[in-house]
Amino acid sequence: MKPMFYFLIALTVVLATTANAGEPVLDSDGDIITNGSYYVLPAIVGAIGGGLNLSADPSLKCPYYIGQEGSKVNRGFPDKFSNWQSKVGFVPESERLNIEMDSKATICVQPTYWWAIGDDPWLHSLSKKVGPKPGAGKDSINAFFQIKKTEDVGVYNIANCPVGNTCETVGLLVGGGVRRLVARFAYAKPFPVRLVKATGTSYFVQDYVYYLREIKDYKLKRVITYD
Repeated sequence: MKPMFYFLIALTVVLATTANAGEPVLDSDGDIITNGSYYVLPAIVGAIGGGLNLSADPSLKCPYYIGQEGSKVNRGFPDKFSNWQSKVGFVPESERLNIEMDSKATICVQPTYWWAIGDDPWLHSLSKKVGPKPGAGKDSINAFFQIKKTEDVGVYNIANCPVGNTCETVGLLVGGGVRRLVARFAYAKPFPVRLVKATGTSYFVQDYVYYLREIKDYKLKRVITYD
């Protein structure tokens, strides 16, 4: 009886966890996202700009901010999702999770998890940077986001959610030749997105092209980082 008893307890926990999870996030083909890398692309047809990239601070070069490609033909870097609390086998809607930009080539030797930095004195907003893998410290609350559905199937808003469901929708700041993701900024443009599955070839080429562009811009020695 004991093995069956423990099995039933485990099954109850699994069922309860699954019941509390959000609906699965869908990619642009209508498939459930379970793992892998996905381009975060503008959902608005005819929108200016492409996918997400790593934008260096003009004065510091490092660390990177999360920006948007200026051309809609450029998909930028794909992203990966991890660490949602329910542990279900798919990426759930409206559940706190971590996002990591899936790039191996960078002149800034740093991991590429999304973080919300503090209030920017110039932007008066929360900006999005990339940084280390979130740990158990209290600062890690600034690395939690949610993927929130909209009225359109397969279209989502990304929100920064440091505590529970207290969230700030991520928008796009455009100006001075810069396209940067921000939150809590009155003049940010809405940035609804679709998630497009990345193939190995497509983002390997994009990674290398982006790296060459960095070398051209900053004339720095090639540095490749690995997880």
